[in-house]
Amino acid sequence: MDGHRSLADQLRSWSDERLQFLLGARPDLATPAPHDFSQLASRAGVRNSIARALDGLTRGELSVLDALVVAGQTTSDELVSIVHADPDFTRAALERLADLALVWSSPEGLRPLSGVADCLTGPEGGASGLRPRSAQRRAVAEVARLVETLPRPARALLEHVVAEGSTAKTGATRLGVRPEDAETPAELLVAHRLLMPGGSLLPGLFVVPGEVGLALRGGRTTTERIDVPPRIASEERSERMATGAAVGAATEAVRRTETLLEWWGHRPAAALRTTGLGVRELRAAAAHLQLAETEVALLVEVAAEAGLLGSRADADGNPVWVPTSGFDTWRELPPAQQWSTLAGAWLRSTRVPSLVGSRGADGKTWNALSPELSAPGMPEAKAMVLDALASLPPGHGLASGTGLPSLVAHLTWLRPRRPRTRPDLLAWAVAEAAALGVSGVDVLAPYGRALAAGEDPVPVLAALLPPPVDHVLIQADLTAVAPGPLEPGLARQLHQVADVESHGAATVFRFTPDSVRRAFDAGWTAAELHAFLLASSRTPVPQPLSYLVDDVARSFGRLRVGVASAFIRSEDASALTELLGHPRAAGLGLQLLAPTVLVATVPIDVLLPRLRDLGLAPVLEGPDGVVRVGAAEPLRARAPRTRDSADPARAAARTAAQVVSAVHALREGDAEAQQRPASASAAGGGVLSALRDAIERRGDVLIGFTDHQGVLHERAVRPLVVEGGRLTAWDRDAAEDDPDARRSYAVHRISRVVPLGD
Repeated sequence: MDGHRSLADQLRSWSDERLQFLLGARPDLATPAPHDFSQLASRAGVRNSIARALDGLTRGELSVLDALVVAGQTTSDELVSIVHADPDFTRAALERLADLALVWSSPEGLRPLSGVADCLTGPEGGASGLRPRSAQRRAVAEVARLVETLPRPARALLEHVVAEGSTAKTGATRLGVRPEDAETPAELLVAHRLLMPGGSLLPGLFVVPGEVGLALRGGRTTTERIDVPPRIASEERSERMATGAAVGAATEAVRRTETLLEWWGHRPAAALRTTGLGVRELRAAAAHLQLAETEVALLVEVAAEAGLLGSRADADGNPVWVPTSGFDTWRELPPAQQWSTLAGAWLRSTRVPSLVGSRGADGKTWNALSPELSAPGMPEAKAMVLDALASLPPGHGLASGTGLPSLVAHLTWLRPRRPRTRPDLLAWAVAEAAALGVSGVDVLAPYGRALAAGEDPVPVLAALLPPPVDHVLIQADLTAVAPGPLEPGLARQLHQVADVESHGAATVFRFTPDSVRRAFDAGWTAAELHAFLLASSRTPVPQPLSYLVDDVARSFGRLRVGVASAFIRSEDASALTELLGHPRAAGLGLQLLAPTVLVATVPIDVLLPRLRDLGLAPVLEGPDGVVRVGAAEPLRARAPRTRDSADPARAAARTAAQVVSAVHALREGDAEAQQRPASASAAGGGVLSALRDAIERRGDVLIGFTDHQGVLHERAVRPLVVEGGRLTAWDRDAAEDDPDARRSYAVHRISRVVPLGD
């Protein structure tokens, strides 16, 4: 790497392709587009931006960066000698750090950005626990000889502090004592400058200088290799069994999602005030689908993310959860495409349905669809899990017992800095992938590999799905067996007239009086039902089923409910007399007006379902005496607008276009900045850039600033830190032992910055 006077000069020398990579990898540098390279370099040195960039590094790359912080200005060859890793790994890590503008090549050697040391040694911590070298920058060999002469208690204390992260509390340890006057092991270490005060960054703590840590580790920054990630424990499984399990789970996820949303279309789920889904509604859905509540919560959250479920007001103005208009389009898609929509929504979702039913720190229960049930790190956790499973040999999955812990250790090595909840996020991602059919018995399905690679999984899954069948086998015990996945139209009709008894390779439906009445309520006639059964069955329709349809048809409509608020009418007087004396009808407020007419005090929307609960089959009669039979129009919410995140290709294209535009604007703005005098460039909006440039160069500047009385002053300083709108700098004209030599200035009061040389 050739030396450059400043980071801005180095960035200016880069090709457009390399700049585009930088802005793509650190998008906060490109928004809004920087005016010139000085501003770009200034943004790159902001603490928050550095922290975000460090979050994307592996433990090995962080360790190389740690080593550079310890070494200070150095060469790549010297760095290779102190990093416990393969030299090629260290050099590749350095190239990546340089591409991310975390490291730059000054005339004196490689340097990390000034804010890197703070981010590595601050609360977030680094990879090795090392600290920068002291100002004296003593030779490692010299420090090693000094450590060998220490008494055993002092040596043990020093090794303990290094093992615990190279920091220790000051306690009552005296400062400024000579080695011969030290009364404790800690004071002896401080006297030999083997422990040093942490300063303003780590107040109340001692730190072990970098050269001391190197000496204790035999000239290396770590005792173990930092370029070997933990291995994922895996074992071979039957590929056919794993794929079959995954395909079965994928098919069930699609079917259950359609069943639930279809149900909520006719019986909306009440929404909480916080727009979440109540516990009672979730339990009802779990009973309807015969699933655990956490499994239902996953389907609900994925459906909402996919735009199939939304909220709206019902007839009474109360918020409810119902399918969106997009659900009607989705249900007409082929099964493989339906699954792809759900899987894509799951992969990008930040939701954590595994927490539904548990309690938060405030003691409140987490509800499905509540806004708080979200974790920004969840999409990354899912993507990393799929990538890790895809890296295993074909037919291999996580080993029983040890697989998940080893996966957590491996992925923690890849992203060690964030978040603290990563083990939980990864475990949830593994479980959700299995529930949705992305994997089977912890082996990534073939179409799951396509999903992980950003490819279209539909063709792969479609080839694995059995072809849909257009018939059932009706048996004498009032059941119908579907020998495979049914065509969508046939499946919807069959769900109207029969109940699902069991799932599997062959789904079993059962015909009951209630299911037949449900068909009549939806507008079927007895003749239509007989014709449907005859046309859809490959076996003869058994006589008991024909009798069941005819028996329900004879009782259907014996009672007629009309609006009076409300009335019940029937030509069969005995049926009304029987209803009037029914013990469970007392709450309806029934009164006999005539032998064939009853009135009720409850409204019609309450009366109809209550009569059906009593085992009756009433029909609705209009004011003109005409019977109103037919399926109620299902409720729908407005489909959400399509977001860029829902289409990764479109989002990537948009980001790439923004990066190209930012690089173009950067070149134009820098050309204009180069034509301005240096003093003008360092004034006004360029003050911050000039200060950060001086920090990276470790050079002195002359600043012009206005005090609180409005008086303009000039001061020669060496900038140290720019954070929170304030500059911390050494006053170059103050005495070296002056405690006030370190001063602070409000950046907005600084009017100009003029370099004075390094």
